[in-house]
Amino acid sequence: MTFTPFNLEYTQSIWEQKVDINLTESGVHPIRLDELLGENGELVAKILETEINYPHVNGNPELRQSIANLYDGAGVENVIVTVGAAEANNIIMQTLMQPGDELLTQTPTYMQVWGLAMNAGNAVRSFRMDPDQGWALDLDELRAGVTDKTRIIAVVNPNNPTGYIMTEQEMDAVVDAADSVGAWILADEVYRGAERLRDDETPSFFGRYDKVLALGSTSKAYGLPGLRIGWIVGPAEMVDDAWRRHEYTTITAGMLSNLLATHALSPEVRPRLLKRTRDYIRNGFPVLEEWMGTQDGLFSYTPPQASAVAFIRYHLDINSTELMERLCREASVFVGAGDSFGMDHHLRIAFGQEREVLEEAFSRIEKTLASIAR
Repeated sequence: MTFTPFNLEYTQSIWEQKVDINLTESGVHPIRLDELLGENGELVAKILETEINYPHVNGNPELRQSIANLYDGAGVENVIVTVGAAEANNIIMQTLMQPGDELLTQTPTYMQVWGLAMNAGNAVRSFRMDPDQGWALDLDELRAGVTDKTRIIAVVNPNNPTGYIMTEQEMDAVVDAADSVGAWILADEVYRGAERLRDDETPSFFGRYDKVLALGSTSKAYGLPGLRIGWIVGPAEMVDDAWRRHEYTTITAGMLSNLLATHALSPEVRPRLLKRTRDYIRNGFPVLEEWMGTQDGLFSYTPPQASAVAFIRYHLDINSTELMERLCREASVFVGAGDSFGMDHHLRIAFGQEREVLEEAFSRIEKTLASIAR
């Protein structure tokens, strides 16, 4: 069986520590520990007195309750804490997919789930997000893509890399398609809370259908990627089944990560973190938009509704991976190649950084693009 590498993560492993400016990270600039803790001396003392032991394997009860509070109708029995959403995707695929099963997913989308399916020998079908309709789902392709072998319909909402947020009609269509064949919905919702145009959070798929596994993490919407805390919210029996696979992979997330994530998701702190994220997104996107407007039609794009990335089509005769590598080598700026999301001639450019960082990055990119266009 041919192995399909995880191209996005592979290229990030190669380049993110070599370049001056990394614009591949789809979250905002990470928060500092002192900013997260604030003046909470009691929490600081608790952390300093904590034994660095194993926490609860499925996540400390306080953290699981904090996560459950984010989903209507969920309790601690519906939650397992994982090492990032990446582990959550992995153990869900192990739990659900059997030989002969098929996965149906969006294009473009984050590669991990369909890469896992392909590497397990499962067939992968896709339905298109239409760039000419602002990345709306092609509902005809969605319905046509479902078969009696479809085990999972995988969606990312808000979407990575486009930042598109599904409408209620589209969410209902995904549920109807899954229900028509008894498939599960794997809903990667790590960008909930990172909305650019509104303050209300993107609705979750959890609670819309009895076969939903919703994923979240502290990485994207909270600016805490280094905690490596993710989670699955779903039916209690399926969460227990995923727990059994979790014991084969990472066993547990770290004790300090459990403590800090519990603090971050508390009602007192969480709104502050989401505001910080949205401020980065709302301040950073106009810098990107202004720069692209000076490039004489080189780019076309639909502004993202959420997340700190834009998925941009460029009008140059060069492959996206080749362009990404040239920008790394010649400009020391790292952007995401559209190939990693199933669409060439696109770049995923992050803008969740300070203005001066973005302006320097775009100035460097412009020089390399000019040399290619000549």
